[in-house]
Amino acid sequence: MADKTTAGSTEQRTGSSVKDAVGRSAVLGAVFLMATSAIGPGFLTQTATFTAELGAAFACAILISVVVDIAVQMNVWRVIGVSGLRAHELGNKVLPGAGYVLAGLVVLGGFIFNIGNVAGSGLGTNALLGLEPRVGGAISAAIAIGIFLSHRAGVALDRVVVVLGVLMIVAALVIAFTSSPPVGEALRSTVAPDTFSFIATTTIIGGTVGGYITYAGAHRLVDSGRTGVEHVRDVARSSVVSILVTGVMRVLLFLAILGVVAGGAALADDNPAGSAFEQAAGAAGLRVFGVVLWAAALTSVIGAAYTSVSFLTTQRTAPRTRNLLTVGFIAVSALTFVVIEKAPAQLLVFAGTFNGLILPIGFTVLLWAAWRRRDLLHGYRYPGWLLGVGVLAWLLTLYLGYNAVLGLGKL
Repeated sequence: MADKTTAGSTEQRTGSSVKDAVGRSAVLGAVFLMATSAIGPGFLTQTATFTAELGAAFACAILISVVVDIAVQMNVWRVIGVSGLRAHELGNKVLPGAGYVLAGLVVLGGFIFNIGNVAGSGLGTNALLGLEPRVGGAISAAIAIGIFLSHRAGVALDRVVVVLGVLMIVAALVIAFTSSPPVGEALRSTVAPDTFSFIATTTIIGGTVGGYITYAGAHRLVDSGRTGVEHVRDVARSSVVSILVTGVMRVLLFLAILGVVAGGAALADDNPAGSAFEQAAGAAGLRVFGVVLWAAALTSVIGAAYTSVSFLTTQRTAPRTRNLLTVGFIAVSALTFVVIEKAPAQLLVFAGTFNGLILPIGFTVLLWAAWRRRDLLHGYRYPGWLLGVGVLAWLLTLYLGYNAVLGLGKL
């Protein structure tokens, strides 16, 4: 009898250990899903363009963006993580219909951007292996589809985004060392820049926490089951780490390109990031850029598809159904790119303006839930300081939303 009891206890401990390990893997996956979703082809181009334009002064914009991004993500992850509800589910409970509007904006913007992400993966394989972009894009989409068709899709998703995220950081670090950037000047410019661009700052903020990216990590956390008041510390820590991972990549990429620009080199208008890598390390640098671009694009394909479909489903949706919808989302995005042979520039601009609307709409709903709907947070007393920080960040999202409306008018 004692042996059976001991065996049963051992099995319980083993099962609990496995469950904890899977849970920790999912939390790490959520961190990197958000971070790598933000690090897409547009992220690389924006960083290169603004570094060439502002030089070392761009460091100040990066610092401000990281602070604002942390304020946004801490609130988004906290509300969604404690409630255990996805953003559109919360939206419909706060204001009936608001969740459907938010879901529509996210899915439309996510689909259009995913065409661009597939195109970016094709360009990455072209720079790395010389493959024709449509072929490279199709192969990359097939890899992403394979992840969601696997029997343990959640585990595969978490591992892939972590591995590719680390790969991008290491590659950018290598080029940063190679280009020998003026680190001292960059540090000084972080707090005392010679010039400051509000446009550059707001642009990279929107590019890091705009559109579907805002909810990628938090929704993955919900699907992992690591939600509720008892997991609030994990949620808080993960929200900050996700932005710091993105910030590290932004800083390394900035330093790599700054070294090239400070040396007097001019970047190509059609591929500023690629030309910077090539000038820093020759043909090898171009190959490294291919790796970074491919990894950035592939993880963004995964993140855009996963998050967009999470807005089309609920927690009652069977995982298999959700994965098949994600596969369909990727397949249609890839087919569109293969047919038209390029990312639709006008549609990408249009989707970009949608991103500017998604953040203030969704963030308003989440802050209202934190302030007035304690019932949705299972009685959790939301920290006043965090709500205050969120309101300050919310004011900036209103500015971004206003600019988005103006952009829609021009389009």
